[in-house]
Amino acid sequence: MNLPPALRALRYYNFRLYFFGQAISLIGTWMQRIAVSWLVYTVTHSAFMLGLVSFAGQIPMLLFSPYAGAYVDRHSRYRTLLVTQIASMIQAGLLAAMVLMGYNNVAGIIFLSISLGIINAFDTPARQSLMIVLVDKGPDLPNAIALNSSMVTLARLLGPAAAAILLSSFGEGVCFLVNFLSFIAVLASLLLMKIRIPERKKHEEPIWKNLQEGFTYLQHHRGLLAAIALMALTSLLVMPYSNLFPVYAQTVFKGNVTTFSWLNSISGLGALIGAVYMTRLKPGGNLLRIIVLASILLSVCLIIFAYTRVLLPALLVVMIGEAGMLAQIAATNTYVQTNVEERMRGRVISYYVMAFQGMQPIGSLFVGWLAHVTGAPLTVFLEGVAGLIAALLFIPALKRVRRREQASRAAA
Repeated sequence: MNLPPALRALRYYNFRLYFFGQAISLIGTWMQRIAVSWLVYTVTHSAFMLGLVSFAGQIPMLLFSPYAGAYVDRHSRYRTLLVTQIASMIQAGLLAAMVLMGYNNVAGIIFLSISLGIINAFDTPARQSLMIVLVDKGPDLPNAIALNSSMVTLARLLGPAAAAILLSSFGEGVCFLVNFLSFIAVLASLLLMKIRIPERKKHEEPIWKNLQEGFTYLQHHRGLLAAIALMALTSLLVMPYSNLFPVYAQTVFKGNVTTFSWLNSISGLGALIGAVYMTRLKPGGNLLRIIVLASILLSVCLIIFAYTRVLLPALLVVMIGEAGMLAQIAATNTYVQTNVEERMRGRVISYYVMAFQGMQPIGSLFVGWLAHVTGAPLTVFLEGVAGLIAALLFIPALKRVRRREQASRAAA
């Protein structure tokens, strides 16, 4: 199959199935996320409740990711992913049934969000670790990761747009139902794969020993540790700003669900731009430099966005900032996956997942509370300043890592 270099990973049958199956499912996932945020804010009119629901859905990632990474290293990644996708489908079905029957209960939404968070704690390291099996050639792994990021961000663009139409016409319950049905695509893609599942060595040692090995491994690999640490700070201090989109839509821009959808869709477009940039990155690119510069770009855009009162310029700034966010996420993921030993892949990726998704719930809860007390604009401004300081502080450490890597390659 003759494909442009930016799409070269799609030559592989298993990766093509995964790519298109996940693309359909993730559109439904983003529709559900948008509908949950809108439903919670419409029912409660509370920025704090937005943060609390986000906290409930993501805190399991912080608590269970290291254990899940060790579990994935001991068991079949493919079977783990199959089980987690079925469980996610059931969760979406229960949420749809609850809302369609008229039970707009925030406590029920929180319970189902916690359930999905636990499922995702195992799903994400299994999915990321499986990527190496879906492409037969190691050099194409960075392109597969970048294409996966493009697919996720395309879903971020299409999902909110579709959600806006369904929310205004049919309500939140239909969005949840569509998400439930979208899992058929990803389950079909997994079942159609011609995948060779590597044999797993039987582990006699307790799983806590594997957890300890993963942490020790990171301590001795400073580049991995620095990239993951900066990701953790960005997730904690900066990324939760999007939880305040319903507040901005209704109170800052004096809009409605369409305004809310525009904010989410334009952030998806920006992320898609960042993902396309990463697909065109040549092998051997300076990922550490991209990580820092992208983090700085995101933080500066938040500082500008915080007090922008006109919607069109605000959308432009959000788009640029989200391009930076996606570039940082994809560059960190690629750096981790291309610099970790295979035997430690699941455990190290679980620490990346914990940094990327596990720190966001704490940030979401704090940002929701701070916005409730001081207002959304000041909160977003402080997030941008904190993110900028964090990125600048990591520049010396990442430079030292880069020099050490160059010296190691020269010696080899």
